[in-house]
Amino acid sequence: MSDFHHQNVGVRRQGFSRRSFLHTVSAAAVAAGTLSFRDLMSLQAAELKKQGRSLIVLWMQGAPSQFETFDPKPGTENGGPTKAIETATAGIRIANGWEQTAKVMNDIALVRSMTNREGNHQRATYQMHTGYVPSGSVKHPSLGSNIAKQLTDPDYELPSVVSVGPTVGSGFLGVDYDPFVVGNPGQLPANVASAVPQKRYGRRLGLLGRLEDEFASRGGKVVVDNHRRLYGKASNMVRSEKVKAFDISEEPQELRTRYGDSNFGRGCLLARRLVEAGTTYVEVRMGNWDTHQDNFERVSTLAGQVDPAMATLISDLKERGQLERTLVVWMGEFGRTPRINPRTGRDHYPRVFNLAMAGGGVKGGQVIGASTDNGTAIKDNPVTVPDLFCSICKSLKVDPRIENISPLGRPMKIVDGGKVVDTLFG
Repeated sequence: MSDFHHQNVGVRRQGFSRRSFLHTVSAAAVAAGTLSFRDLMSLQAAELKKQGRSLIVLWMQGAPSQFETFDPKPGTENGGPTKAIETATAGIRIANGWEQTAKVMNDIALVRSMTNREGNHQRATYQMHTGYVPSGSVKHPSLGSNIAKQLTDPDYELPSVVSVGPTVGSGFLGVDYDPFVVGNPGQLPANVASAVPQKRYGRRLGLLGRLEDEFASRGGKVVVDNHRRLYGKASNMVRSEKVKAFDISEEPQELRTRYGDSNFGRGCLLARRLVEAGTTYVEVRMGNWDTHQDNFERVSTLAGQVDPAMATLISDLKERGQLERTLVVWMGEFGRTPRINPRTGRDHYPRVFNLAMAGGGVKGGQVIGASTDNGTAIKDNPVTVPDLFCSICKSLKVDPRIENISPLGRPMKIVDGGKVVDTLFG
């Protein structure tokens, strides 16, 4: 259970509407003069946490080449052997190897004008997850943790932040918003099935509580508080029926085949099950995109796993009526060089890269921005990391300027600067 770090998040996807109940009670209380305007605003803010909005990030660790994904340059000096294929949206062409994604392009918006300055994997990964460059004095929360803090419902029993593979954590927000890391999306997380009867399990928790009380009385209150939050959430999850959301074997074999027989494919299917069950943020990681050599062969192999999984995830969410409430973002930490090196590879290039977005109110079947014909620079409509984060917040109906107080007493916004890319939303 040591890898369990989360904040419970809850969404009433069906059944009695808490919103209607809150509105009825609020109206009556205001009419009676027992509820102030500030109280009413607090209730409405709380209601935001029950709208069921979710974010799935498909993280391409190592930085995928824009030329071999969604901004091909066939027939140019920098294009290499990559060909461009037609998509379901007239006028939009993407790289060969992404045939399944091409079929759902009407639901996807491509951003071909992402630009940044960080060309180091570790620093860029940190920035693309938190919105901030690394700082020795502050450990910033990831966007997923920030979003979970705004959208969480403490009554829910599953984690609000889940990552298939390692990711950036909750920073100074603490253990309540750390991700629950899934190593193998093809099976239930370790230790979730109770190995002892409920009564005995309860007695063990009672003994643990007494030991914690003793430790706290000797000066360990902060450590005990964190430990209790961690184990309390883990205990709720272990004993919850909702933990079955992690069991993808419940899905039809035909659907599992469409996602693909790979960890990434199973992770995408798990992501759909989790957001459907109420989890706010899920990240699915695909590594090995650092193609300094053999770029074209390696990208072809990687796309063979990512392409069917991403396309099926988008269509599956749409078929289930979940795509409008779920934002899917495909991205990596930066792009690759236009020039092909002597090892038929591409090196680091943060100046120009691309990403893809679907759902969450994003208008599909469009391209935002463009790179130059040779792919060396942004041609129009540059999009920065803060711009991207502001746009994600808009999709999830979260105020990007909400502030958290760091351990140094400094207020820090979810997003510092940037603006919404309005064209993403039509």
